[in-house]
Amino acid sequence: MDNVKNKVVVITGASRGIGKANALHLAKLGAKVVLGDILTERLENVIQEIKENGGNVVSQSTDVTKREQVEGLVSLTVKNHERVDVLINCAGVIPQSYLYKNQYKDWDNGIDVNIKGVLYSIGAVLPIMHKQESGHIINISSIGAYNSGPGGAVYSATKYAVRAITEGLRQEEAENGKNVRVMSVSPGSIDTEFTHSISDPEIRARFDKLSEDAIEPDSVARIIAYAINEDRDIGINEVIIRPSKQVL
Repeated sequence: MDNVKNKVVVITGASRGIGKANALHLAKLGAKVVLGDILTERLENVIQEIKENGGNVVSQSTDVTKREQVEGLVSLTVKNHERVDVLINCAGVIPQSYLYKNQYKDWDNGIDVNIKGVLYSIGAVLPIMHKQESGHIINISSIGAYNSGPGGAVYSATKYAVRAITEGLRQEEAENGKNVRVMSVSPGSIDTEFTHSISDPEIRARFDKLSEDAIEPDSVARIIAYAINEDRDIGINEVIIRPSKQVL
């Protein structure tokens, strides 16, 4: 993993789940991680663990629905490290409810975090990556970007959007020759707290059953580290990772 060492990596949603796993794994491999999350107390625990293991980490409270806060996280990165090598968009929510229940607040939050948050982060790092003529943008999508189901229409719509944004960005960056690689990672059932926010008991029960065969978030972090480590002329653009027993 020589190409990971000393890379400057910005991670949103870094306090838990896939974001936390990436922060810990990449820091262990020698990357300089810059972490943002709205859950500041939990983020502090991640930072402490990285520091105890000799890792290089800075952080800032970041609500990805606030463009100025995302830009602030990237500014902190440049201030400390003078560059941004990798952005990993891990911040996300999972709005799950039947459409007839009109959960407008959940819909709005899903769109703001899962779509706007990704766009704000991309917008903040691209000028820097273009100037340095190198970079890597990795967006966490979902298996929900490939299929939908009862209660999951809004969530899947946001993750379809992440796939579309990622593919559009990939083509733009391939065309302009600025050496910015682009990747989407679509996890299936991963053992995180991601589904704990589902308020509908019927839908929550369905996800709890699916979670019985869930794999660890570290498995996603290893895939991402592998992609980062590849030579910069190699683009690993789209990955689906799920338990081998998961049907959909």
